[in-house]
Amino acid sequence: MIEIRTCTPDDSAAVITLLGELGYTISLRQATENVRELSKTGSDPIFLAVADGQVVGLLASHLCRTLQYASLVMRVTALVVDRQARRRRVGRLLMEHAEQIASAAAGCEFVELTSAMNRTEAHAFYRSIGYEANSLRFRKPLVV
Repeated sequence: MIEIRTCTPDDSAAVITLLGELGYTISLRQATENVRELSKTGSDPIFLAVADGQVVGLLASHLCRTLQYASLVMRVTALVVDRQARRRRVGRLLMEHAEQIASAAAGCEFVELTSAMNRTEAHAFYRSIGYEANSLRFRKPLVV
């Protein structure tokens, strides 16, 4: 059975491993600090999927108000399922949990997310659970 629970700073090692599967490198100290800080906001829930005592998935999100929409929006900022746990409904359970939180949060208008252009399997997954592609994200690194 897969349990969905809130991520805590004690889960930072698992967070590092999962984010690594998406190509992100983050130190244990930074992961711990990020989880701790995001947990304080009330607007940035992070959930883990746990199976047989092992963390097998992660979903990070941000509840926000935007100028163009009447209600809050939930943005999924990270979703990753351990390679060994894929095709076992882990991603679907995490997304369903996020949607339930969004619905309960002052009636979010919708859930949105971005996905790297090369993640075609992820795109197929999102479509299979009812998400539609509707925009293209642009970004520019800022040199500090």
